[in-house]
Formats: sequence, C-alpha cells, structure tokens
Amino acid sequence: MGSEGPTTPITTIHVTGFKKFHGVAENPTETIVNNLAEYMNKKGLPKGLVIGSCSILETAGQGALVSLYQRLQSAVISKDSESSNSNRTIWLHFGVNSGATRFAIENQAVNEANFRCPDEMGWKPQKVPIVPSDGGISRTRETSLPVEEITKALTEKGYEVMVSDDAGRFVCNYVYYHSLRFAERNGIKSLFVHVPLFFTINEETQMKFAASLLEVLASKS
Repeated sequence: MGSEGPTTPITTIHVTGFKKFHGVAENPTETIVNNLAEYMNKKGLPKGLVIGSCSILETAGQGALVSLYQRLQSAVISKDSESSNSNRTIWLHFGVNSGATRFAIENQAVNEANFRCPDEMGWKPQKVPIVPSDGGISRTRETSLPVEEITKALTEKGYEVMVSDDAGRFVCNYVYYHSLRFAERNGIKSLFVHVPLFFTINEETQMKFAASLLEVLASKS
C-alpha cells in the first residue's frame, strides 16, 4: 500500500459582527456576518478553510462579556476535539467605523475603555482599564497574525485597505482586547477589522472583501 500524502492544514475561522448602536441604526457588520456562510458556500470555500461559526454580538462592553466568552470558549472546545495539531483557529471580529472610507486591519487593542456614549446596555466607562489585572490603560495587546502581509494581499486584490494601530476606545476595542487576551492564553489567533458604512462602500463589495479576507487568512495564518 502506498503511503498517504500530507494532509492539508485546516484553518477554522469563527466570525462575529455587531448589532446596531448609538448613531448607527443599521450595522453593516450584522448583515455581512449573517450572510457570510451562505455567500462563501455559493462562491466555493477554499481548500483547508472552515467557517466555524458566525454570530452577532450586542454592541456592549461589560454587560456582554458572558456571551462573548461563551463564544470564545466554544472555539477552544472544538479545536481541542480535533485530532490534528496542524489545525488552526482564528477569531475574526468585524466592526463598523461610520467615518471610514476604506477597510482597516487592526493591529492591536488598548487596555482602556473610554466610551464616547453609553453602550447598548447603558454603560459609559471613562478612562478605566478593560482588564485591571493587566495593568494601566496604556497596556496594549497585538495580534499574532501578519497584518502587513494580509493588508498587502487584500490591496493587490483591489480593495482600499490600511493597517491601523488604533481601534478606538469604544466597544470594538473592548471586545478586541478581551479576544486577543483569550487567544494568547488558548493557542488561537484573533483579528479585528473595521469596515465603512454601506453608504460609503456598498454591500456587494463588502461581501466580496469579507470573502477575500477569509481566503487570505487561510493562506497567511
């Protein structure tokens, strides 16, 4: 009997978006994430890419933490159940920047919650650490994914995309900080991407971008 060839590494990507929040009645990330699995299945999933889950988060910080960690933990449970050590797990978070004109790959999150308005559960922290045990509000956590390479690959595909070192101080940064901390402790990866409103870049282009991003992550992770 001939020996079997090497198995293709599997990259499982879990995706989140957000619901509406103050000033954004319709969040494009809710539409993108809700439609992503069906869109990718019609397009054809690249070899080695699995969409583990697509879920929508409340646009809230502290009040939504239990739900966030339940989702994060589910990725670890499914990862541990896989037999191959070559399998990779990524949490991909989409958030909207209503003032943006292009996509932004977020390199880091800051240990500071300084909300410009109350979140959807009424919380409005001012200059406080997200995780006090991590230290002060200047503490940062960076993604272990190659953001420069990811950005270059997406730019070459024709998208207006940039690397960002500032995810704000609102819920997006809050979720990203917790996700990066969780990822580091559990041997997985995390990335946050800001998208514009559909008024600025239309829905079809943003769906194509999300699909391209998944393909790039599967090849670069």
